[in-house]
Formats: sequence, structure tokens, C-alpha cells
Amino acid sequence: MSWERELEELRQREALAEQMGGEAKVARQHGRGKMDARARLAALTDEGSFREIGKIAGKGLYDENGDLTGVTPAPFLFGKATINGRPVVATADDFTIRGGAADAGISRKMVQAEKMAHELKLPIIRMIDGTGGGGSVKTLEQIGATYIPAVPGWSDVVKNLDSVPVVALALGPTAGLGAARTVASHYSIMVRGLSQIFAAGPAVVDGLGESYKGSDNHQQAKEDLGGSDIHTRNGVVDDEVASEAEAFARARHFLSFMPEHVGQHARRTECADPVDRREEALLSLVPRDPKQVYSMRRCLEMVFDRGSVFEIGQMWGRACITALARLDGWPVAVLASDPSFLGGSWEAKTSEKVERFVKLADQFRLPIVHLVDNPGFMIGREAEMAGTIRYGVQAMNAVYKASVPLSCVVLRRAYGIAGSAMSNAETFQYRYCWPSGDWGSLPIAGGLEVAYKSELEAAEDPAAELEAIRARLDKVTSPFRSAERFNVEDIIDPRDTRPLLCEFAELAWRRLRSGT
Repeated sequence: MSWERELEELRQREALAEQMGGEAKVARQHGRGKMDARARLAALTDEGSFREIGKIAGKGLYDENGDLTGVTPAPFLFGKATINGRPVVATADDFTIRGGAADAGISRKMVQAEKMAHELKLPIIRMIDGTGGGGSVKTLEQIGATYIPAVPGWSDVVKNLDSVPVVALALGPTAGLGAARTVASHYSIMVRGLSQIFAAGPAVVDGLGESYKGSDNHQQAKEDLGGSDIHTRNGVVDDEVASEAEAFARARHFLSFMPEHVGQHARRTECADPVDRREEALLSLVPRDPKQVYSMRRCLEMVFDRGSVFEIGQMWGRACITALARLDGWPVAVLASDPSFLGGSWEAKTSEKVERFVKLADQFRLPIVHLVDNPGFMIGREAEMAGTIRYGVQAMNAVYKASVPLSCVVLRRAYGIAGSAMSNAETFQYRYCWPSGDWGSLPIAGGLEVAYKSELEAAEDPAAELEAIRARLDKVTSPFRSAERFNVEDIIDPRDTRPLLCEFAELAWRRLRSGT
């Protein structure tokens, strides 16, 4: 006797699961310009690598004889797959079934996916499209009672943040638990015009009496309430992309820099970019006029392995560029001042971004390279109202707490407390300075009139006296005077930056691979 009849039922149930919410709802999903959950899993992962777990879970429909007539699949899919040849847990909400909202079948599936990630030490990717929560107010009548809120398995979400890389892709309107699952990640993406994030959607907000621009158009209302224009600029989400395909590509790229879990080393790649490449353009990158800006991103392109710079969070905390990159194939985390935004001054959002990124680098054991042109913390009433000093000190604390090797290159300015946050001054300073270096407790230009007030008032020609004082101080503030006293370790030819940082990366990874 064989079990062919049962296997036939299994194949029937699997076929029903593959129909997702049914032909009409799948067509509606595609009509919104969105891929369905199964297509997303196939597009994200290596071809043919996805092995689904719990495929036939859901709600069975039976006739009066107890025979199966149909299945409503659970609106959450997950399984084991590979990305770039490495194992991962891949998950996807199915918006075609109850808008991705939870039912009795989804809760344990979602919990099991999270447990699988940290117990087997696998990165997890969440493709989020819907609430992921317990349904609507109407659900309460079906249950017959209300309940005190709790999120089953949230402790597993927390464990994953401490143990494995977590990537979240918002691929549609995400509210409540869906929004929480998005931000509880190490790297998050929104698709412009396709995904929105909110604690509660427009209908609920309108019910509370709040109105906002675009509320007469449902799609525009969602964008106005929680579109990528909002959340990639306030730091809720790291990046926005133009399409789902680009979101998948960026998720794969991010994971290529990461180890599979905390305690494992990230991987070196083959590098055809010469270590001794010296870019002539670096010699004139920093202008002599201290008020003139330049492109720090151009510097990154010239210093790090060609094509390896992967910027994260470009639209928020813009005074500091945060990126993953490679030096002679070795993965590193990059902090780089951006003088084109607020002159590179750290305000509250920039400080928050720096803190988060340094913690990411330290957690996954990536050496840090810091390219410095920082005139200090942002000043003024608005900066004080935003609590800049608190966020700034927290960023500095993160730098001091980090135990991975760090090298910094001072391109131009390093002033005040923010300037001192370039590295942990209590450790060996693996530091280089360009001849354009300019540092101190505060910018000289901003304090001359105050410091020399009596001399200027007594001078027959205050303007000429001010110029004479400035000329004297220009010599005193020469970076070579600091080097004489070994207050800076080395002043280098800017063209030597790449070779020296490649040397640092090799030494840093030598230490990390030794287990320290």
C-alpha cells in the first residue's frame, strides 16, 4: 500500500497555495505596479534556491462531508534560500490575502521565520507589504472580545537585531506591525511612490480629526502621511529606490558586505584595483579658500576600490556620509564629512546617523575609515532646540565604545567636541592629515575680534591690525606646527591616501581575524 492518495492531496493543497489570493486579487496587485509575493521571493534570491516552509498553512474550506474544497493561504511566506551563494531566511507578506494582515495561521509562521534566523545564524530579509498585524476593527466582532495588545515573537525580532543582519524592504503601504517590522532592521528600503509607512493609515488618522494635504485622493493621502519623501529624510528608513528590482539589488549588495552572523567575519573579495593607485586629482581636491566646498563623494570614488562604495542614508543626516566600501577587497565602514551640507557641521540628525552607523560597524566587526572635515557641532537656536549636543555626545560615545580598528584622515577642518569625535583619542591614533588641515578648539576666524578686542580698539587702523593678526596666526595654525609637537601623527601627500588606507585595512583585518 502506498501513500499516493495523500501525496495527491498535498500537491492539490500546494497548487491552491500558489494561487495566493486568487486570480482577481493577484491581477489587482500587478495592476498597482507591484509584484506578488512569490515573484518577489524569486527575484530577490539566487535562481531556484528558495525552499518554502509551511507552504500549505492557512485556512482550509470543506464541504458538508469534510472534503477539501479550497484553501485561503496564510498571507506570509518564508523559507530558506541563498543570496550571492550564501544561506538566508527570505520572507514576504502576501498583500493579495487580507491585505497582508495576520490571521490564526500567520502568527506562528512569522515567529518561526524569526527564530530560524537567529537560531541557525542566518541573515533575514523581510519583504513587507501590509499591516502584518491582527486585522481590522471588524475582526473584534468575529472574535467576540477585544484583547490587550501583544506581539507574539517580538523577542525573536530583538534577538535577530543582536545576532544576524536584518534587511527590510517596504514594498507597499505598511502600518502598525508592518511598520515596526520595517524599522526593526539594520538596513531598510522604500520604493518611491509604491510604499508608505505609518503608525496608522489615513482613514484612522482622519477618524481622529486630523486632516492633511491630499486627503481627497487616497494614494496621495498615503504619500502625504508616510511616503518615502518623509521617511528617508527623517531617518526612519535608510534609502529609497525607484523600483522593486532596485530594492532587491540593493538588499543583495548590502548583504555582500555583511557576515552571516555576529561572530563570523565578513568576506574579502577579489580586487583588480591597484593598491598603489595615486589619483592626481586628490592633490587639488580641497580648495585653498576655506569657505569653498568640494565633493567628498568624489574623494570616496578616488580612494576606495573602484565601484565598491555603497552609500547608506544619503537623504538624512546629510552632514556626514555613511557608506560601506572596500580597500583591496577588504570590507570597511566609512564615515565622511560632507562640506556641501551645513559646511559639514554635525546637527542632531547627523549625530544620530553617525551613532547608528558606528554601532552597526562595531556589531558586525567592520573596520572604520573616517574622512574628516568637521567644523564642529551645529550652533544656533534651532540646533539647541533640536538637542544637538545630546545627540552629538551620543555619537561621540559610540566612536569611543567601538572596539574595531579605526583610521581617520583629516582633510581640512576638525574643530571642537565634534572634531574630537573623529576617533577614540585614548587609543593608538591610526591617523593621517592632509596639508590642508585646519584644527583647534574653535575656528580662528570666528574668534579674532573677541580675542584681540583691546588691541583692535587701540589700533589707529583696526582693519589693518586685524589683517596683521590674521597673518601671524596663519603661520601658528599651520599643520606643520602641530606635527612638530607630534599632535598629529603624519602629514601626507593626499595622493598617498589610498595606499595608506589599504595598508590599514590589511592590518585591521589581520587583527580581526586573530579574534581580537
